[in-house]
Amino acid sequence: MNAISPPSRSALLSCKHMTGNAAALRFRKASLPLARAFGLRGIARNKGPAAYHTNSSSNRYFHIRRSKVKWNPIRFSSAATNNDNNNDNTTSTNCDKDENNHPNESSLIDIYNSLVQAGQLSYDTHQIRALHELDRLRNECLSYLSDESDATTHHHSSTTPQQPQSTYSRLFSFTPSWANPSTPNQSSDTHTKRPPKGVYLHGGVGCGKTYCMDLFYHSLSSSSSLARHPAKIIQKVHFHKFMLEIHKSMHQAKTIHKLSGNDAFAHILQQTIQRGRIICFDEFQVTDIADALILRRLFTGLFQRGAVMVATSNRPPRDLYLGGLQRDLFLPFIDLLEETLVEVGMWASEMDYRLVGKESGDAAAGGGSGRAHKVYFVEGEGDVNAETEFENLFVALTKGAPIHSVVLDVSGRQVLVPKASEEYNIARFSFYDLCGKAKGAADYLAIGERFNTIFIEDVPRLKFHEVNLVRRWITLIDALYECHVKLVVLAKTSPEEMFEVDLSNQHCDEAFAFDRTRSRMEEMRSEGYLKKKWVGARHK
Repeated sequence: MNAISPPSRSALLSCKHMTGNAAALRFRKASLPLARAFGLRGIARNKGPAAYHTNSSSNRYFHIRRSKVKWNPIRFSSAATNNDNNNDNTTSTNCDKDENNHPNESSLIDIYNSLVQAGQLSYDTHQIRALHELDRLRNECLSYLSDESDATTHHHSSTTPQQPQSTYSRLFSFTPSWANPSTPNQSSDTHTKRPPKGVYLHGGVGCGKTYCMDLFYHSLSSSSSLARHPAKIIQKVHFHKFMLEIHKSMHQAKTIHKLSGNDAFAHILQQTIQRGRIICFDEFQVTDIADALILRRLFTGLFQRGAVMVATSNRPPRDLYLGGLQRDLFLPFIDLLEETLVEVGMWASEMDYRLVGKESGDAAAGGGSGRAHKVYFVEGEGDVNAETEFENLFVALTKGAPIHSVVLDVSGRQVLVPKASEEYNIARFSFYDLCGKAKGAADYLAIGERFNTIFIEDVPRLKFHEVNLVRRWITLIDALYECHVKLVVLAKTSPEEMFEVDLSNQHCDEAFAFDRTRSRMEEMRSEGYLKKKWVGARHK
């Protein structure tokens, strides 16, 4: 074969700074010797690279080896590639879409059923409904992100040299700007492919919303199908903490990075996406006007950048920020949520799994099976860790949420709650906060209707002459029992020994009443009671 002179350096470089028909003509003239030698009539007879793909039946991805010189493939458009006769089998195989939807990975329903069969969970139809929707989202996310990963890998494999190249090789591998379907300078902030619809789980306390979301999160974060993906895929965060980070980032963007306006906001959006495009929010709720006023802009930007949202909440979207200041400005954000998320309500669930799990430390059990949590702690008498366990359970159930005092209005009177997490409706009292002051059934019912879980510490051994304390404790237990409140107690003694009942004393009504109270205290720490749904005023 006669030696073929490659196009001159000046001829090829001149194409780089030209566009349109002029560049096409110059490229045709520079490549004419090679085109004739290899029978590529498209370049020889027609007017540009488009004709090269349309008319030539030869292999477009060819290599000319002369010494160590390599002519690299030039790809002009995705449409032209699709019109080829698939001579490049490797490329077409890599681009094929897996239509079996990742058959080697177990679905969330399969994982859930295996845990039920192993005795680690109790089967719950409401959780199954939630998992069906999360399975749909999981499969769509795997396809959505796998396609993106394949596109990224394909782009790098077609543009990155596989070995060091000589000057001639670098020269010949030049690709005109009009021949590249993806322009490097094109903004990647927005995605043309619409991301999957997220999921918004809402329901009563303890019904397993967070547990279902955790199954989804761990399934995707450990997915082998996404191992090749170049970026972090998924993040999970408490919504309250997320918003604190957003406000902190806005401050840093202005003070440290010297950004303002749209630039500062774009910086925050990019930071958020880099932590994971699929964002799982636990306890999604809005109480602060500063949050309410920026949420629409924030999430519109995230969704435009391909974010997918999963959220758990004690409120449906339409009830978010109910009664808040300037709520009319917040309503477009609710419309956005309803447009981008699929709602799954779990209000019909009659179960509360928070304090029921296989182990006493498993505070996040979704459909717990086995013994109930320990909720009655006795100081001393061999239980040296009673105070620590009591404190740890409070921290586990409040999940680091802000704790502060709350004042309840009861028929014009003020009832102080010294420690409370309004986010999780959990309150904490000492025995004397509740029974050492003048309080009645109305006060205790107001507490039970406001808080689903109540911690009481420093409960003493009661004596016969402390009649007022005994009566208030009896009334308190009756009110909390009526509301199905979860009661966690740190006491000096067990329920059996808390008050010595003398049934022979016919003049002591408290003696007979406390016998019923003791029975209720025992029931309130059983698995059956702890699974009951709270029936406070908000959920009657």
